[in-house]
Amino acid sequence: MDISKLRFSKDHEWVALDGNVATVGISDHAQQSLGDITYVELPKLGKALKAGDALGVVESVKAASDIYAPVGGTVKEVNSSLNDAPEAINQEPYGNGWICKLEGVDAAALDGLLSAEEYEQFCKESN
Repeated sequence: MDISKLRFSKDHEWVALDGNVATVGISDHAQQSLGDITYVELPKLGKALKAGDALGVVESVKAASDIYAPVGGTVKEVNSSLNDAPEAINQEPYGNGWICKLEGVDAAALDGLLSAEEYEQFCKESN
């Protein structure tokens, strides 16, 4: 996935919009901070989310962290392969490690998110 086309939240989620469907995952920075991911609690299909709502949980050897919806929408699809292979988030956070897809997303919602360059700078300043 072309990271330069992604938008990021300050909670370390990424979003890729295709029409009105957004694919959501956690950033490479987040997975590195968490360490080896051992479990992912995925959102329920059909669940309506507002931006900032908790949509799931990622557990690692270090901690458990909520995953927040970077944009509002309805859960259309979840990455059920993470049930058997949660480490995909560590291996490919922007590929096979995606968490869910939200439909009914307004493209304008991405305006409040960070570009890849802005996110990289945010991470540097946060350390």
